[in-house]
Amino acid sequence: MLRIAGIFDGISLLVLLGIAMPLKYIWGIDKAVTVVGSLHGGIFMLYALAIIYAGLRVKWNILWSVAALVAAFVPFANFVLDGKLKKAQAKYDVRPFNYSLLVYGIVFFSFFDLFSQLPVMSTFATSVGATPFIAGFVIGLYSLANTLGNVLSGIKTDKVGPFKMLMAGLILSSVALLLYQFVDRPAALIAVRIIHGFVAGLIVPAAFTFSANTTVKDQQGKKVAFTGTFVGLAAIIGPAFSGITASKTSVPFVFTCVAAIGLLLALLSAVFLRKYNMAKKEKDVAAAQASGSFFNAGVAKAYGGAFFLMFSQGAIAYLLPLHVQTLGHDSKLSGTLMSAFGIIAVLIFVLPTNRIFDRVAPSGTMAAGIGLMGLSQLLISQSTTVWALYIVLGLYGVGFAFLFPSINTMLIRATPAKLRGKAYGYFYAFFSLGVVAGSSVLGWLPFPIAGGFLFTGSILLLYAAIVAFDKQSDYALNH
Repeated sequence: MLRIAGIFDGISLLVLLGIAMPLKYIWGIDKAVTVVGSLHGGIFMLYALAIIYAGLRVKWNILWSVAALVAAFVPFANFVLDGKLKKAQAKYDVRPFNYSLLVYGIVFFSFFDLFSQLPVMSTFATSVGATPFIAGFVIGLYSLANTLGNVLSGIKTDKVGPFKMLMAGLILSSVALLLYQFVDRPAALIAVRIIHGFVAGLIVPAAFTFSANTTVKDQQGKKVAFTGTFVGLAAIIGPAFSGITASKTSVPFVFTCVAAIGLLLALLSAVFLRKYNMAKKEKDVAAAQASGSFFNAGVAKAYGGAFFLMFSQGAIAYLLPLHVQTLGHDSKLSGTLMSAFGIIAVLIFVLPTNRIFDRVAPSGTMAAGIGLMGLSQLLISQSTTVWALYIVLGLYGVGFAFLFPSINTMLIRATPAKLRGKAYGYFYAFFSLGVVAGSSVLGWLPFPIAGGFLFTGSILLLYAAIVAFDKQSDYALNH
């Protein structure tokens, strides 16, 4: 795969440098570079994926991957490298494929799809004739439709297995993303948003169920934290990618790029995840439902944590740009502040600090996380300097990093494997509802900006106290 992709990359580079560029700069045919450059860019992306995939599978020195990457920028180097690879091909063993990497990729795609919409959707809506009300409506409409998709995915995952729901979600989401190419008026945008939100909701419950049901019990917290790394990366990369790409091309092109990633993941899933499908027999699901073990205090607290996590996110997304603006700064500061909290969260997810989620009861880390998020909301309202805002958003990132794995671990431990799909379906439905509530409720209430932060922080601290002093869910998790 690496050799084939390298040959195509080498050929496209030579065509770009030897044919397209002379056509542009000597004969003035600008489209030559535009067309060939786009083709070369697409081939390079496939080549980069082949480098990563070979690096994961082949038991060789990392210098091979470095050499392959460098060769992409040097004319004829790909062909020289191909000769070396051909001779070395039989010398190295291949590692078994780690399906978890693909599941992490699917989680990243789902949240990348979500976060890439944030900087561009409102402007895209107005560009097709939507009023400010409709522009805001289509943003919330996605989350509402997503809620229905989450619930359906959870129910179906237990019956047909997570693999089929993942495939359905990836393919249908990719098709829905391509539909933005045909949006030319507000009514069409509303229809596409409903379709996109619903089918995108099929992915996450199935992906997390797949991961949870294939994880060793004493490593659940660590694995969920590592999964959170990919959520954090999506939150950091998604807005930047869509904002930059849309400014140079168009919003539909951004969604086409995201759709291409989804289709690639669907293809890889069809090849590597099929044998791991874990469908539950109807009688097993019915028996688990009849046991009455699905809803308990642990599940209720996990759902509450999911709702308030995204309620807080909605409040941050709505209030922080306004607060930054009143301090005399532009939207760039809002973006970097949100990226800062994401980076802090990712570091806690990926560093040895993730071991805490298997060593401390999830109620403890959950209460600490939501408490830190609540405290940071209170402090944001009082922060008037750039450095103070960065410190407070860093504190918010620590709280987010503690809360996300905790509520996932709590849900896993409080639900039987046969009903975990349904449990995750409702779980992410609460996520979606939290986003809607966080931004819309604060928009309806007659609070000033500082008052909105104080209101949100107080609610989070109250819920943190409830979690800290309620021992019923701890009993449910231990029994």
